[in-house]
Amino acid sequence: MAPFSLPPGAPMMAFGAPAAVGVSAFLRGGAAVGRPGALAAVSSPLRAAGRWAAAPRPSVFSSGAARWTAKASEAASGGGGGGGGGGGGAQAQKAPKGTKPKPAKKAPPPPTPKAKKARAPKVESIYKATVNLPVTGFEQRANAVRREPELQALWSAARVYERLSSDGPGAPYVLHDGPPYANGALHMGHALNKVLKDFLNRYQLLRGRRARLVPGWDCHGLPIELKVVQSLSSKERREATPLGLRRKAAAFARETVDAQRAAFQRFGVWADWDTPYLTLTPAYEAAQVGVFGDMFLAGHIYRGRKPVHWSPSSRTALAEAELEYPEGHVSRSCYVGFPAVAASLPPPVVAALGGDAAAVPPVRLSIWTTTPWTMPANRAIGVNVRLRYSAVSGLVATDPTALLLVAEDLVGGVAAKLGIDPAATAVVATWTGADLVGIRYTHPLDAGLGEQCRIVDGGDYITTDSGTGLVHTAPGHGLEDYAVGLREGLDLSSPVDDAGRFTDEAAGGRFTGMPVLGEGNQAVLDALAEAGALLAEEAYPHKYPYDWRSKKPTIFRATDQWFASIDGFRGAVLDAVDTVSWLPAAGEKRIRSMVEGRSDWCISRQRAWGVPIPVFYKVDEAAGTREAVLDADILRHVQGLIGAHGSDVWWEREADELLPPAHRGAGLVKGTDTMDVWFDSGSSWASVTGGTDAAVGGLGTFPADVYLEGSDQHRGWFQSSLLTAVAARGAAPYKTVLTHGFVLDAAGIKMSKSIGNVVDPMRIVNGGNNLKTQPAYGADVLRLWVSSVDYSSDVLIGDGILSQVADVYRKLRNTLRYMVGNVADFDPAADAVPVDELPGLDRFMLHRLAELLTESTAAYDGYAFSRVYTAAQRFAVTELSNFYLDIAKDRLYVAAPTSPRRRSCQTVLAALLDVYTRILAPILPHTAEDLWQNLPYTPAAAPPLTPDAAAAGLPRSSVFEAGWPTAEAAWSALPPPRWRRGSSCAPCGTM
Repeated sequence: MAPFSLPPGAPMMAFGAPAAVGVSAFLRGGAAVGRPGALAAVSSPLRAAGRWAAAPRPSVFSSGAARWTAKASEAASGGGGGGGGGGGGAQAQKAPKGTKPKPAKKAPPPPTPKAKKARAPKVESIYKATVNLPVTGFEQRANAVRREPELQALWSAARVYERLSSDGPGAPYVLHDGPPYANGALHMGHALNKVLKDFLNRYQLLRGRRARLVPGWDCHGLPIELKVVQSLSSKERREATPLGLRRKAAAFARETVDAQRAAFQRFGVWADWDTPYLTLTPAYEAAQVGVFGDMFLAGHIYRGRKPVHWSPSSRTALAEAELEYPEGHVSRSCYVGFPAVAASLPPPVVAALGGDAAAVPPVRLSIWTTTPWTMPANRAIGVNVRLRYSAVSGLVATDPTALLLVAEDLVGGVAAKLGIDPAATAVVATWTGADLVGIRYTHPLDAGLGEQCRIVDGGDYITTDSGTGLVHTAPGHGLEDYAVGLREGLDLSSPVDDAGRFTDEAAGGRFTGMPVLGEGNQAVLDALAEAGALLAEEAYPHKYPYDWRSKKPTIFRATDQWFASIDGFRGAVLDAVDTVSWLPAAGEKRIRSMVEGRSDWCISRQRAWGVPIPVFYKVDEAAGTREAVLDADILRHVQGLIGAHGSDVWWEREADELLPPAHRGAGLVKGTDTMDVWFDSGSSWASVTGGTDAAVGGLGTFPADVYLEGSDQHRGWFQSSLLTAVAARGAAPYKTVLTHGFVLDAAGIKMSKSIGNVVDPMRIVNGGNNLKTQPAYGADVLRLWVSSVDYSSDVLIGDGILSQVADVYRKLRNTLRYMVGNVADFDPAADAVPVDELPGLDRFMLHRLAELLTESTAAYDGYAFSRVYTAAQRFAVTELSNFYLDIAKDRLYVAAPTSPRRRSCQTVLAALLDVYTRILAPILPHTAEDLWQNLPYTPAAAPPLTPDAAAAGLPRSSVFEAGWPTAEAAWSALPPPRWRRGSSCAPCGTM
């Protein structure tokens, strides 16, 4: 069959045989191989027509879709200035310009209107139909700002996600969404997290699983309460009531949820957006109270007085997950010498110091602390009974006769810290720590304590790594100190109020009202110096806990709080850790060590905006007692009230209105503490995966298949969810835990508004104020960046990185466009060539396509999205653009439209479009859907069009309804070809 048929009246030219015609030379105007000058006569009109030209073809999807053919057809037909040389098209000539007479100086004539330039008439090129050029409505430019929302609207109207997630043939797949705080705009960490989740869910939907993502938001707690308080005037703050503040906080949270939800949807994330779970809804709060009740009735919840992280700036207790440890903190540390009571020295000590108790020189017990303000609460000094301690002369500058007790290994180091030449000191005697236990000392700041303070066995946490080897012990201001105090029966003194100021109990009232982290700290140092106990002071840079919201330092302070006793079920939690798949594997070691070393969890907060701890108290004012009253009847009754009216009911009603009938009239007082927000979010499994209430997205699929959050959640949501689920249900709430790193700027620096290096994900999608420097890349470029990074560690982003990713996207899109444009006249059902009849090159490409599918499937199954990105990009550039498509264009453009050589190539292109598009779909859903709907035929994998889809205007069912592609057995079974690229051989079928 001849490759060309000339239009009537065309000048006669000699055409070479198909195998001898090179389309590249043809389009450049060069002669065909072996036919010098044969194509010279037609080169000019083809150059004028451009690379892309074809007869107009109606769009299969886009309304008024751009044509590759429009401008090319106009040029080929002589439009826009001429028909071109070889075509013989007429070309209008411009009329010569006339000469205007010089105007009179005083009376110039009116200006002559400019005549419009004559346009050359359009002349139809007689060669336009001789080349098969691509035709498609799939646009070269993504036009993402317009096109992506259109596609999202079509998905919504066709209910694609809803049908797939509920009617899919496979088993349910639940990725439980960790709730972000509803307190501000989204950042890149949110974008990374939600897009990764969407990769998982879209892939599972393609595999036929009924994948669901119920999005959630954390709506309670200090972060939101602070936002509301900051928005109030001074008068409004003074007049605010707890109930009024709660209502403002709820309104703020809901408004923020709406804004964040719209942004997530713009990223192309599929989820149950109409039925999210919010921690402020009555159904969710009731389920949370149920978890608390189950843990309380199982004996895991108790009320006690112990030191907790306390934020003076926020006036509430904090959990470990609510702390941060910024760089640059410097504490004022000090060395202090406590005077030992000579009469309390044990015989071994007295014997080593001369044997006469009355003649023993003064002994000082040295300690070092980074919190001088805790000195008024000192009740003991701890030693390690296994260490050796020395009495050293010459170390107390204010009393040359005094001996200072220091760990033997630290004598030289302490001398240096005190600014004393070690040569001027002498070790008088040495004992073990066990010999020193029981020695009493006087408190330099509080004479009222008498001689009750003493040396105790502190334990193995006391080492010689730093300090003096003797540890200042204030049971009200430290966990180790508290544990020692319980064992030794020490007073749990904590003379600090909610605002972080000293109370009257501190040193007999001498520091009352002073802030412990400021004026009070200095006052303590001054008092120690006045008493002759201050040996030295120095600045000490170290990690120190700060309130993650107020960014102010915290303190340890003993208060009455509600705790979850981890010791009661620690073993069960560690057993549950073994049942979970942790990715990366280091996550298991991390959470195991955290659970093993975790102290009891303080779950109460002194804030108004939260879920109330449903406890009542019997108060005896005369005795100063406050006894908690809580049982199963109260728990279930309050749970029912909250489920019906929301947690505001706790503030709206009096105690007797909240109590079940059997407890009314007893004068009980309701509590004012609320639950830790980590208990809020940590109970989400009870509503979503463990519950069935549709109001909060209940799925009834406990445990979830996957939890996917940032690596910091090992100490946050992963752990709180694990603790509550094991305590209440006896099992981990998840089967797999997947973590990602943080998003840093292009230089690897943490993003900060003060630095000015914050990258806004919405700016990436919609563009900035200057679209030239901040272009609108669209959601698919953002998603492609997510797929390109190794999210298991911290990832980088910046303008340069985005520009590179956008270039990759353009290459992928243009490759897809080239392929779909070249199957415009192809119908696989009628025109496909059987695999065993394909030339070697075409069979080889199907073999490589099968390998790509196998590699991509394994990568998706292993959550290795960067491997999918790399494989897809490599395939598009190396296998397609640089190899197969470069060779195939001769037969695609020049061969007769229905010739076997062209149909065989189109058969491969159709297979490539079918498989490659679906491989890219989880990552580039908008691009994949746009191309799928612009295919000139309906793929065999596409199910029948549903009424919803037809009503939405889709030509065919969504690409996501086509399922995950499979390779025909004949593709994978093909042996590798014996030829290599660049060699001349017949099997390729193109020469």
